[in-house]
Amino acid sequence: MTGVTLTPARRIDARMVAHDWRWARDNRGAILAHWETRRAERPAMFNGTVLMLRRWDLADGVLTVDLFEAEYAALTALKDWGFPDGSVVNVFAAAVPRTRDGTFVLGVMGPHTAAAGRVYFPCGTPDPTDIGADGRVDLAASALRELREETGLVAPEGPDPGWIIVRDGGLMALLRPVQLAEDEAVVRERVAAHLAAEAEPELSAIVGVREHADLDPARMPHFVRHYLAAVLDGS
Repeated sequence: MTGVTLTPARRIDARMVAHDWRWARDNRGAILAHWETRRAERPAMFNGTVLMLRRWDLADGVLTVDLFEAEYAALTALKDWGFPDGSVVNVFAAAVPRTRDGTFVLGVMGPHTAAAGRVYFPCGTPDPTDIGADGRVDLAASALRELREETGLVAPEGPDPGWIIVRDGGLMALLRPVQLAEDEAVVRERVAAHLAAEAEPELSAIVGVREHADLDPARMPHFVRHYLAAVLDGS
């Protein structure tokens, strides 16, 4: 899987900056037309405010990122059109839960979501609720909130696991390992109960990965498969 890089980081320092995203401004008409087409397919999609990456630097194990506010419609068009603007990056934090007996837990995106049917780690694009009063963005809290909201799982207390930065073209996934205290069977029951209790759950099912044969090129994004393959190889 060429073109994907994995880099460890012990901490992330994310902060908000003001930024005029010229590509989005110049292409606003086409972006909104594309959004209406996407919404016709997935009426539940909402054009809210998301945070995107303008600049980043990694030094001494600390990833420093500058984030700015953008419309979700613009981010959607950027991704759907193959990242034509290289001045910005689609960044998000994701929890990577692994059961006590070694199974990675991923979710199948629900039919009402923009990525319906795709298999991801529990995650979500950061938004203004992740911004603190000081302008800092707590991406660890964002990742763990998405884990709880999507699966009902709560990360146990313990040493800081750090991060793995996955770069894949215009995408930067910030992966936060979460070591669960229960075996796969118990975790599956807990997640199933959580999904059954939701009126419109974000996930339609969960998927377990224990070995290379469990990697699904048809449904798992490139960065997900690359990360899991690397961990399963022990690298």
